[in-house]
Amino acid sequence: MSLKTYITTLLLFASLIGFSQEVWTLEECVDYAIEHNLQVKNTSFSNESSRESYRQSIRDLLPSVNGSTNYTIRYGRSADPQTNDYVNSDFFSNNYSLNANLDLFRGFQKLNTIRASKFIYKATQEDILQEKFLLAFRVMSAFYDIKFYEGLVANSLEQLEISQGNYDLVEKQVELGLMAGADLYEAESNLLGDKLLLTQNRNLLTNAKLILIQEMNLTEVSDIKLQENLEQASVNENVALDSLYQSARGFVPLVKSQEYRVTAAKKQLQATRGTLFPSLSLVAGYGTSYFETNVDENGNVIPFKTQFNDNSSKFVGAQLNIPISNGWANHSQVKQQKIAHMQAKNNLEIQEQELFKLLQQLVQDNRALIAEYEQSTKKVEAQQLAFTIAQKRYEKGLINALELFQAKNLYGVAQNENLQVGLRLKVNQSTIDFYNGLPIFNIN
Repeated sequence: MSLKTYITTLLLFASLIGFSQEVWTLEECVDYAIEHNLQVKNTSFSNESSRESYRQSIRDLLPSVNGSTNYTIRYGRSADPQTNDYVNSDFFSNNYSLNANLDLFRGFQKLNTIRASKFIYKATQEDILQEKFLLAFRVMSAFYDIKFYEGLVANSLEQLEISQGNYDLVEKQVELGLMAGADLYEAESNLLGDKLLLTQNRNLLTNAKLILIQEMNLTEVSDIKLQENLEQASVNENVALDSLYQSARGFVPLVKSQEYRVTAAKKQLQATRGTLFPSLSLVAGYGTSYFETNVDENGNVIPFKTQFNDNSSKFVGAQLNIPISNGWANHSQVKQQKIAHMQAKNNLEIQEQELFKLLQQLVQDNRALIAEYEQSTKKVEAQQLAFTIAQKRYEKGLINALELFQAKNLYGVAQNENLQVGLRLKVNQSTIDFYNGLPIFNIN
């Protein structure tokens, strides 16, 4: 194989690899991250545990049934369980019992416990959703960080191309004797500076991709390719804080989860108060026994089956339990649960306050970023015009390399500022749309 054919094949193979690399959209990144995130799975386990607690609280309404048996061997002098006479022989006996207990009234403790566990279960469902939303925001932040650094790399390449063109121009001018050698050194310095900046921006881009890969828990890859063209964000200048808060207050999982916990704490308080009331339960049981000392008229041990039937006993009754004093423990538990209920309500107010502060900051940032973006766009246009003029003047020898370098740098800085403000505005507007109830992440 000739060297030319080898290089052509190698380039074709590399292009096929690049072509086959998957291109990720923001929605795909979020979906993949949620599916593979371990913290989301951990929260799901907590939800499954609370669901089982809720189901068990319902099953606690069923009667409790317990069976027991024992097998006893007695040695030496001991009382005959059948006659209560003392005997000196070794013998064995065993007993069987089956008991049932059904609560008729316990101060509505079980019903309130069912309601409390149900609201805890609903709260953990909201916790899962909250964990997904937090992850989605982190992925979105990492996604747009990559787009920002991709923009920086593109701007750096543009600046490098300009510096390379100027270097080539100065090199020809020096060869023709139209410029001094010092001008070439300045042009080379600018070129090397732009090369260094390009390398730095590429390193920042690589690090930003690593952050997204880690957030997505994407294994066995070291690079990720994102969607090239992003949808333009619909800029809303008139965002009403009150309506935004009312919308967010109705569905934000963190607030809803705390609301459920407040209700659960109230039901737990009512269940604890039930311990102060008398309780009434229905009891029933069946028992029988077998004794080796139980013999007939001929001295033969009565068979097991006969004793099992003859020694059987049954009972049914009602049991009333009246709490009088237990070291004031029940009253103390009620007070503790009152405190827990007040704390849950206070935590809800904290979440509402934090949500309002967050939305307040978003609205303020939205106004500021809109103004900054408009001004930075005009600044880019002005700096581009200034650099174009400076480039022409430099080519005609009217300004030196330092003045051209300053004009080029100002243009590059303006481009980077405009890129950063534009992406921050998009992220901010997407966040506002989310709190307005729009399906930004398509998470159920």
